Amino acid sequence: MKTTNPLAALMGHSPFKPLQEHMRVVSECVAEVPGLFEALIADNQDSVAEHKERIFAKEHEADEIKNNLRVHLPKSLFMPVDRRDLLEVLGMQDSIADTAQDIAGLLVERKMSVPEDMAEPLLALVNRCVDTCKCSASIIEELDELVEMGFRGYEAEKVQEMVEELNLIEDETDEMGMALTRTLFSKEDDMSAVSVMFWYQMVQWIGDLADYAEKVGDRMRLLLAR
Repeated sequence: MKTTNPLAALMGHSPFKPLQEHMRVVSECVAEVPGLFEALIADNQDSVAEHKERIFAKEHEADEIKNNLRVHLPKSLFMPVDRRDLLEVLGMQDSIADTAQDIAGLLVERKMSVPEDMAEPLLALVNRCVDTCKCSASIIEELDELVEMGFRGYEAEKVQEMVEELNLIEDETDEMGMALTRTLFSKEDDMSAVSVMFWYQMVQWIGDLADYAEKVGDRMRLLLAR
């Protein structure tokens, strides 16, 4: 598509392409998380370790893109958006990958087992949180069109709707996380206090995937409002 915005034509897309590439790698990182928990539920520690290694590799790849972008991000007054806004979006994206790494690291280091009756709601929560990450990645893919349209018009409305959908999905994950936590606490008499504590932390981290994904969308909403 030919650029119609003269400011976008002057700037090009250099800050946005690596931001999108970073989010693609983050998405690949998070995509390993459901398989990680499926392997845990099946008590397949070899598979758990394999998923963990892939998550760590993708998180490292995302870090390299992030660091390179931070170094080379233009400081020009002709940036279509404020440099700080882009860095905030980048930071939220990076937090998604960091959280996936934290989850995988804990599952491997502690060799956790899934409490009885928690497998199904746990996987449902994980998959729905991954859905929020997919939604935020789709929003980031719209950056090119947003720049070309000057962050206005049909494209801006489309992104607003995508952000609203992301918010709704994140609300679902909050409810699912609270329900799973209640189930966990109902098993306190059958589990050690340490196990309850670690699983409570795990449920929080899974929810953080959705929280950071929502924050990516919220930052994009702010860009549209400026």
